[in-house]
Amino acid sequence: MSTLTYAVSDSSVMLRRQLLHMRRYPVLTFMLLGVPVVLLLLFVYVFGGTLGNGLGGATGGRSAYANYVVPGILLMTLASGAQGTAISVAMDMTEGIIARFKTMAIFPPSVLTGHVLGSMIQTMLGLAAVTGVALLVGFRPTATPVEWVAAVGLLAIFAFALTWLSVACGLVTKSVEAASNLPMPLMLLPFLGSGFVPTDSMPYALRLFAEYQPFTPVVETLRGLLLGTAIGHNAALATAWSVAITAACFLWAKALYNRDRTR
Repeated sequence: MSTLTYAVSDSSVMLRRQLLHMRRYPVLTFMLLGVPVVLLLLFVYVFGGTLGNGLGGATGGRSAYANYVVPGILLMTLASGAQGTAISVAMDMTEGIIARFKTMAIFPPSVLTGHVLGSMIQTMLGLAAVTGVALLVGFRPTATPVEWVAAVGLLAIFAFALTWLSVACGLVTKSVEAASNLPMPLMLLPFLGSGFVPTDSMPYALRLFAEYQPFTPVVETLRGLLLGTAIGHNAALATAWSVAITAACFLWAKALYNRDRTR
């Protein structure tokens, strides 16, 4: 058996393991969906009328704000999924299953590959569900099929980046509780960007942070693809951030996993 076949076979087994966990323990999936959906309903129905008027004048209102806020809510779904992945990895690390895998003749990276692929599937299903709820509450995208494909691709590469970050968070922590807390700042970044209000409404120092953190170009690119607003250089920035986070966190996670394997 070639190395590639060996790697694909073991990674497939680990992916099936993650999918079984998703089916048997749906709490993490509900957590993935619960926070973004609750925030979507809260901001559209409680704050949407006022904030929408601020965006579009007298003709703004709740419908205008629903369109504005959905890209930020979609990124909160990614952040929520990252927290679930960190918890899942930490559970494997602290409950002894990784130690058992070390004694077996399996392709070593397949354990992490299974977590990443399983998390990607869970996150993309979560994005589809949240988008469905958004359409029910007034989200009205104007995207063409090509723009929808581009938007899904952007969400996928950014989800891939956050998934590797969450895997590293799960490996670096010593307990499940710590792993659940470490990715939580990701949930704040859409608020501290253009996810919920325009950055030009913020104080100068906060606006500088909001405009140069990684979530803002992703939000603006999604908004441009789905709603036809100007994208400018945000697509290039979003892609660059995704690639940089993926590369750095992959190397970090690999180093942490290899360190633990050699102990």
